[in-house]
Amino acid sequence: MTPPQTPEPRLALDPERTALVLVDLMDRIVALPLEPYMGTEVLAVAAELAAGFRSAGALVVLIRVERPGIAEQPAGSGLAAGLARAADLEIVKRTIGGFQGTGLDDRLRERGVTTLVFGGIATNLGVESTARAAGDLGYQLVFVEEAMSAFTAAEHQASVKLDFPRLGTVVSAAEVRFTPGG
Repeated sequence: MTPPQTPEPRLALDPERTALVLVDLMDRIVALPLEPYMGTEVLAVAAELAAGFRSAGALVVLIRVERPGIAEQPAGSGLAAGLARAADLEIVKRTIGGFQGTGLDDRLRERGVTTLVFGGIATNLGVESTARAAGDLGYQLVFVEEAMSAFTAAEHQASVKLDFPRLGTVVSAAEVRFTPGG
């Protein structure tokens, strides 16, 4: 009897031209009631992805939000503990999406990045807004389904099943693989 074969990943990424973009993985947001995945589950998948990207030599971009016009940000506004590494690119946004007024596009282009792999919270807000802007700027988009969550499962599913397939490719974390020249 032939042993079952592991399906080939349907995604092969070039680490020199790909960045992992994680949106709003901050303690105060990770702690919110989320569906279909708890924030801690999303954070665990994101951390595993980030480790894989770093190991392959690919860029990790961590985007966090700050509320404009206030003297002090709410508690838990920094990135989740243990997520960031020195070589990562940290972006502070003041809108829903991560491109407006942040210089993110310039910094990605300086590094030759053409493909963005997304995760974060909330699927249909910060992640989708950032991805739509990235698509408008010509980036190839990949969405890791279990690396994001929303306030309701329906909101998450609307993005993952309806919107994201029109913008790019939706995959599981297990399908993310690196191939030089990918």
